[in-house]
Amino acid sequence: MRILMAGAGATGGYFGARLAQAGQDVTFLVRERRYQQLQASGLVLQTPQGTETLQPQLAQASSLTGHYDLIIVTVKSFALDQVMEDIAPAVGPETLIMPILNGLRHIATLQQHFGEDKVIGGLCKINATLGDNGEVIQMTPLHQLYYGALDGHNDARLQRVDAALRDCQVDTRFSDNIMDELWEKWLLLSTLGAVCCLARGNTQQILTSRGGEALLQGVFSEILSVITAEGYQTRPAATARILELLSDPATPMTSSMYRDLTQGFDIEADQVIGDLLLRAKRHSLATPLLNAVDVNLQVYLQQR
Repeated sequence: MRILMAGAGATGGYFGARLAQAGQDVTFLVRERRYQQLQASGLVLQTPQGTETLQPQLAQASSLTGHYDLIIVTVKSFALDQVMEDIAPAVGPETLIMPILNGLRHIATLQQHFGEDKVIGGLCKINATLGDNGEVIQMTPLHQLYYGALDGHNDARLQRVDAALRDCQVDTRFSDNIMDELWEKWLLLSTLGAVCCLARGNTQQILTSRGGEALLQGVFSEILSVITAEGYQTRPAATARILELLSDPATPMTSSMYRDLTQGFDIEADQVIGDLLLRAKRHSLATPLLNAVDVNLQVYLQQR
């Protein structure tokens, strides 16, 4: 299977490297700065098990040739418009596109651009970041990759994807209910991002602060009400596990949005929080805590 990994940041770099190490034909589509960095130093993975370096196949938008069987999109959501333009020459009649982005807005955007039959569901769970020299740093052993047809019908095309991904040295989950997995991932990451960005700290600091637990539970409840109104078929055991994970004061957690904010980078405010508010408005739901988070993030973006 010919695979194009759109992006070689922490997510794309890690999972793309594992696919390449498993013998898959993987090309990384990257910008000029990242292209030069990877050409010079290789793709470096720093994991709890040690450091690994590989020489990846690289491409820039101007040099893409031929169609790919699978395109995995791993950029930040605010870069999606440019990436759709970049990958267009690589999309053929049989190409499948698997976005691994935060939120859900990107699915409809990709479907409108390339067709509903092209887009499949995907998400990952990994604690990773880029180091100062562009190395991919996996902070914990967690490295899960979920994928499946958005309508739950995992046909022969999806079976081929599973065959390519399942032996790539990561924990793969071939799901026949990927939409619920996507809703639950959004519930987790938006709650985490909201409370960390609003309080400017990790969950341990928040939960040990006066009113911190009430803040987290209030944000969680607002988000759960929004996604349920939007079509999430609540799985009580799953949502309880998410809340339990977020509410553990012994485990300090932060979101990628919070880490980007503290470094002065652009953030996925509209895609992670703003989209929830638009959906809440559609159902006349009161979400005062989410509104406070959204104002906070908008002010940050005005000031950066």
